[in-house]
Amino acid sequence: MRRTFSLGALALLLSGSAMSPVLANSSGASTRDGELQALVVSTEVAIRDAGGTTSLDDPLQQQAPDLPVAPVAVPTAKVIRTFQGQASWYGPGFYGNRTASGEVFRPGTFTAAHRSLPFGTKVLVTNMTNGKSAMVRINDRGPFHGSRVIDLAHGAARELGVTSSGIASVKLQVIQ
Repeated sequence: MRRTFSLGALALLLSGSAMSPVLANSSGASTRDGELQALVVSTEVAIRDAGGTTSLDDPLQQQAPDLPVAPVAVPTAKVIRTFQGQASWYGPGFYGNRTASGEVFRPGTFTAAHRSLPFGTKVLVTNMTNGKSAMVRINDRGPFHGSRVIDLAHGAARELGVTSSGIASVKLQVIQ
């Protein structure tokens, strides 16, 4: 799969490391023409160093380097309620319909239906059989079948490995 970035996006990506020493001239100032040339040179060098290809024939279509990604600090979430039960999933027959919250139900979403949790509530759902977890947002009402506690949209069900079996034993953690 070929990933592409515009030259400007790539410049922003590289601005913290490769471009700083290249843009400054001997007096410490930089010129507009010098910046543009340094940008092209530093972009070409960074792409070549990252093992990518350089094609300056079309500067807007260049292969993105596989640069290391800095870890993102995630604020710790507070679990305000935990319970277990059976989960089911719903999808293809409902795509394009409106959910109880008024949203259009789309394929691949990480949303779910619950009988009483407020719309917008974030819930960490863990499949007790395989240990997989997914964060979902409540945007619909249900399930209305037996003792099931949550109805997952197809994207979340796929992530949890529930699509083939149809139902699974899950743990729900309501996140504040």
